[in-house]
Amino acid sequence: MSVSVTCIAPVNIAIVKYWGKRDDDLILPINDSLSVTLSTDHLRTKTTITAGPELLKNVLRLNGVEESFENPRIQRCLLEVQKKAKSLGKCPKPEMLEWKIHVESENNFPTAAGLASSAAGYACFVYTLATLYGIEDEELSSIARMGSGSACRSLHSGYVQWVMGEREDGTDSLAVQVAPATAWPDMHVLILVVNDRKKATASTQGMSTSVKTSELLKHRVEKCVPQRIEQLKKAIAEHDFETFGRIAMTDSNQFHGICLDTYPPCFYMNDVSRQIVRLVHEINNMAGFIKVAYSFDAGPNACLFLLEKDVAEVSAIVRRAFPFNHSQEADYYKGIPNDEAGMAAVPEKVLSTFSVEEPNQLRYIIHTKVGEGPRRVE
Repeated sequence: MSVSVTCIAPVNIAIVKYWGKRDDDLILPINDSLSVTLSTDHLRTKTTITAGPELLKNVLRLNGVEESFENPRIQRCLLEVQKKAKSLGKCPKPEMLEWKIHVESENNFPTAAGLASSAAGYACFVYTLATLYGIEDEELSSIARMGSGSACRSLHSGYVQWVMGEREDGTDSLAVQVAPATAWPDMHVLILVVNDRKKATASTQGMSTSVKTSELLKHRVEKCVPQRIEQLKKAIAEHDFETFGRIAMTDSNQFHGICLDTYPPCFYMNDVSRQIVRLVHEINNMAGFIKVAYSFDAGPNACLFLLEKDVAEVSAIVRRAFPFNHSQEADYYKGIPNDEAGMAAVPEKVLSTFSVEEPNQLRYIIHTKVGEGPRRVE
């Protein structure tokens, strides 16, 4: 009698960051943001939702641990999806809208460590629920946004803009696709996981304090973000990696500058994060152009953007600069397999240019690329 649906949803990494709300309840941002959706082959949330008349209460399990279903954001998303399903009349079994649900959700990447786990999680919850009720093809980003702001961007593939909107009710605060994943097939991503533990300052808490206390945040919203969004959209359309990389690093730096300008300050990057920043600039200085670009969300882990032709060389440099225990190599590199021949071909005189850090500073590296949006898998 019960009905089950399983879906997966991707992580997205903002190039122009979302930081700050003008409405905490509806989760309406103070600026537009623009992100890259990553492949679900390597980073994804997988959610199964079961509905049935025999279920006595709503249940939520995240990575095998039962969580409270009374979370206001979970409740809001559930009610909004059910409301939309009722209004559209597409539910294959209308009585399902009255049934309790059991939710089993798992991430194949660190949760609450600055890798957009809440975005993938809420996007997957909303999309799976919508699939259960037969409305997965409808506009859902305004609902996912009510769970976690960045979740609205994980409902699209490729390059995605979250338009902040102007209406007080938030109906025009939506995610829209700027370009599909196939628009720039050479774009790859190396995620350098520095720390996979839960961060000390949650994003919600950090951005609330920033809005109240940071003068730099006001300048960023009014003067910097609008032009960066337009420049970035143009760079994506023209495959202009130099501009893409410069905006990614500039916006990341400014975002973490705002965290320091917040009172009391928020600290998300650590010493290893800053070593990665220095390494990237050394690589680019040696090349004479931007070959690789970093972006850090609210955590210490680095997302390095680069073109496919440069992956082997940059990977070899990262391996040299951040040595690891070779007995753990199978667990150290995840995602798209390494081009070992290409890495071995990088001249020693190039590798020797870079200083070697203490071993085992990185937990592991995930090699991925731009990917698709959520989909049903079972």
